[in-house]
Order: sequence, then C-alpha cells, then structure tokens
Amino acid sequence: MIYKQLGNTDISVSLTCLGTMTYGEQNTERDAHQQLAYAVSNGVNFIDTAELYAIPPKASTYGLTEAYIGNWLKKSGKRNDIVLATKVAGPADGWLPHIRDEQTRCLDRPNIEAALNDSLQRLQTDYVDLYQLHWPDRKTNFFGQLGYKHVEEDSVAIEETLSVLSDQVKAGKIRYVGLSNETPWGVMRFLELADKLNLPRVVSIQNPYSLLNRTFEIGLSEIAIREQVGLLAYSPLGFGVLSGKYLNGAKPEGARLTLFPDYDRYSNDNAIAATAAYVHLAQQHGLDPAQMALAYINGREFVTSNIIGATTMEQLKSNIDSATLELSAEILEQIEAIHQRYPNPSP
Repeated sequence: MIYKQLGNTDISVSLTCLGTMTYGEQNTERDAHQQLAYAVSNGVNFIDTAELYAIPPKASTYGLTEAYIGNWLKKSGKRNDIVLATKVAGPADGWLPHIRDEQTRCLDRPNIEAALNDSLQRLQTDYVDLYQLHWPDRKTNFFGQLGYKHVEEDSVAIEETLSVLSDQVKAGKIRYVGLSNETPWGVMRFLELADKLNLPRVVSIQNPYSLLNRTFEIGLSEIAIREQVGLLAYSPLGFGVLSGKYLNGAKPEGARLTLFPDYDRYSNDNAIAATAAYVHLAQQHGLDPAQMALAYINGREFVTSNIIGATTMEQLKSNIDSATLELSAEILEQIEAIHQRYPNPSP
C-alpha cells in the first residue's frame, strides 16, 4: 500500500480509503466487519463515513454505518491503527427530514456539536481524526450542478462554522478539519479566514472525481496542490458504472443502480458511450476496467486518497489491489483521447 501525507498534518493515510456508505443498506453488519478487517489487514488505514449514511438516506438506516464501524472498532481494538473520518450534514431543502430539525439544520454551533457528539457515540470513540463538512451551508453548485446561480440568503458565516470546529479541536474531539462538495471560492475562503483568524486550516477536500467527472481539475486541482488541501476522491467508479457491468442495458442483481435506478448521474448517453470506450481500452491492454479507472485517479498529483466502496469481498480485494497498478504512457495518452471526445459527461 502507498501512503500520502494528509494536508500539512503529520498523518499519513493510505492511497486507498475505505468508503462505507453501503453499510446498513446493501451490506449487513457482518459484511461491514469483514470488509473492515480485510482492508486494515491489507494496509488500508483510512476509513471514511458520515452521519448521513447509509445511502440512500432514510430514517430507518440513519446512523447505522457509523454504528457498525463503532462496533467493529470496539471488538477489534483497532482504533489507534486507523485514521477515522466522518462528516456533518448541512441544510438540505427538505430531503433529510429525519436528521435533527429540518428547519434549523445548518453548520452552526448547536448542529455541529450535536452531530459530532452523536457520531462519536455511534463510533464508540472520543475523537475523529478528520471531521468534514458534507456540503456547503450556502447555496452553490455541487452534487452535479454546473452553472452557478447567485442567491442572496442567510447562510451561516464560514467564520462561525470554523470557530465551532476550532472549539471542538481544542476539546480534543477533532484532530483536523476537511471540506466536501466544495467549490474553489469556498476552499479559498475557508483558508483565508483560517489564516486571518487563527482558526483550523482545512487539510482535505472530498469531491467527486472519476474518468466520467474530471471537473475537479478545472479550478480545484491547483488549489489542492499549492495549498496542501488534497483531494479525497469519491465515486471514483461512478457508482460502479466504470466497471462496465451496466453496459448494454445490464442490470446485475443486487447492484446499486439496479436497486436504486434514480441514482442516474453516471448513466446518461454520453457517460455510457465514454464508459464503453474506457472499458474497451482496458480490455485491449489486458486490464480490469475498474482497476484501470482507479489507477488513473491514484496517479494524479492532487489526490491524497481514493475512496473505494464495495458491496462484495471480490470487489473490495480488486479495488485495493489497484493501488499498486501503474498505467503506461500509452494508456494514459489513450485515456486523454477518450476524455477529449467525451469531456466530463457526468459532472
């Protein structure tokens, strides 16, 4: 396993991070514990979760993912061996009525403190290594929105959010702070205020990044490198689409998009055409398409860790093995050629 420095901290995290959002929905607690044990025994020291999970979010599974992880941490005694990351949910315009008070949920002191304390209880730990804001408090373009439309609103000031997080760092409940689904302006504003007010500096950004969505490269990749706010890439296989298993209208039993067809971000016509091209390229070179897609991400300079998610042990083992795969200059050139034909079909 390859390890990289998390931002400007003294923490080294595995290039492969174990994503856990299927725990409690597609994966049972037994499945989750098996995955966690295998990943850690094979060099993965970075585990990512969120109060929001399991996915898709609903009241009946809210918090199950963290609870499964917490039970495994207690049973295994591995807390000190891993870097544990979780996230706090922000305002959601009515689609998360089961998380605290939908009308007042935002990234202010009462919400962050309540969310963090509840996460710590479920995770059965006194602290998290990385606490991330799952999405911005303000209205901006994320979750697949390309165009920015400015809306004047009463969102929580970034300095207020940072101040609350600073208090939690001082209390020993958080080691470091990260962002997720954030924009270039947002990242730079967080950094500016942290330096100006002597508040915690964000050390990572968890945004989507895959062969089907390379929009991170446009404005955020330079920030990630120059400011040491490395990317934690999520959906690196586009909900499994880049494995090729959904091509030609296939609907594998138990697969995410078979179970939840509304998650169609990576399933439009251009995304399907691009996927077919990437899968063909991988097969031409004797590579597993999913491993090639993951290896491409692993090789980007601005990536700190690649968040894999698996519902089977076979998928997990293959994904972890991709960490040591290096793509040839010829393959990389051909990937760029496909990208030119189908640029960011699934932003």
